[in-house]
Amino acid sequence: APRSRLAGLVTRLARRTGRTRGAVAAEWFLRYLHHVVRPVLWLDAHAGIALEAHQQNTLLLLDADGWPAGGRYRDNQGYYFRESHRAVLDARLPGVGERSDTFVADAVTDERFAYYLAVNNVFGLIGAFGSQRLADEALLLAAFRRFLSGSAPGSAPPGGSLPGHLLDSPVLRCKANLLTRLRGLDELVGPVDTQSVYVTIANPLRA
Repeated sequence: APRSRLAGLVTRLARRTGRTRGAVAAEWFLRYLHHVVRPVLWLDAHAGIALEAHQQNTLLLLDADGWPAGGRYRDNQGYYFRESHRAVLDARLPGVGERSDTFVADAVTDERFAYYLAVNNVFGLIGAFGSQRLADEALLLAAFRRFLSGSAPGSAPPGGSLPGHLLDSPVLRCKANLLTRLRGLDELVGPVDTQSVYVTIANPLRA
């Protein structure tokens, strides 16, 4: 079977650095968390804006060697504005969210943000490493837990309510795309908290 681009990057970095693929994959993942995930969490914590930052909406910037160096967010169908930040956001951008129905309760924001950033994006990346035998998924999940808690050496908690939600909740909500389609829902129409069908899954971070 053809190798993925991720496998090619990790393999080349391992050869160049003389390290194992597992060690390189772990560092690559940590850099991804720092350069791509942390800024998205910062925006939510400080501005009350949660992005639908799933994998298809995330462009990864690589340095000359192939390590994650940054990210770009694109092609969104909507933002989640936290109700708790309404006054601040409205003062900054008067009328924001009025026509888009994007102000939602914080609990709903945590639920949807957890799906887009954690389940779809980060867990998807961990699954890619695991399915190609580039890294042990359990080790990457442990690294993600340390990142969220700020317990890794030289790091601080990312801030906001999502890290605690991901660390403490025994279950997470996951978007069911097929069920959404079968029920005739249009994700471009109506309030963002009722556009899609969500189901409950076990939280891998609590396994």
